[in-house]
Amino acid sequence: MKDAQQRTGAAAPAAGAPASDSYGAALPLGMHHLLSGMNALGTVWILALMVLINLDVFGRNLLDAPVRGVTELVSLSIVGIVFLQLGDTLRTGRFTRADILLDRLKTSRPALADALHALYHLVGMALMLIILKASWGPLMESIHIREYVGAIGDFQAPVWPVRLITLLGLSVTALCFLMLAWMDLRRMASRNKELSS
Repeated sequence: MKDAQQRTGAAAPAAGAPASDSYGAALPLGMHHLLSGMNALGTVWILALMVLINLDVFGRNLLDAPVRGVTELVSLSIVGIVFLQLGDTLRTGRFTRADILLDRLKTSRPALADALHALYHLVGMALMLIILKASWGPLMESIHIREYVGAIGDFQAPVWPVRLITLLGLSVTALCFLMLAWMDLRRMASRNKELSS
């Protein structure tokens, strides 16, 4: 939360006052631990790719023996890494968005800012679910036809594991959107209750 406040330049809320947004906070059911774990796994995957690419470069230039399948693995991995880290990117408030209006509303009309945050998160959840539904068919087809990248007799890697990771990433991101919207609405209700009391 402190990182999000420094990023936006917002002042820290007073003791007992509701936070300005839900980013960086602990999510219900310990969901933030799952998202952080997936993000860490994506980071380890990036490091493994760096090692593989360097081995390929050294093998190609020094030993005239390139590592087979590096290009195919990198192209598959980029997709997998993006979707592994998508949910934590959202949770920490690093999703790309224009928040000039929201930053002003946080100080002048915080309850309205909460409502707009909740709307943004609900629309985001709907979009994730639409993409999730559209991605289910390609996963099933990929398993059915045993889709692979590479060439027979040289290097082959199945495509379905990355498609499955895509669905997992979409699912947890949709759930994260829903939890953030719920937290926004709770914060808005808390503000309204304070104003009415």
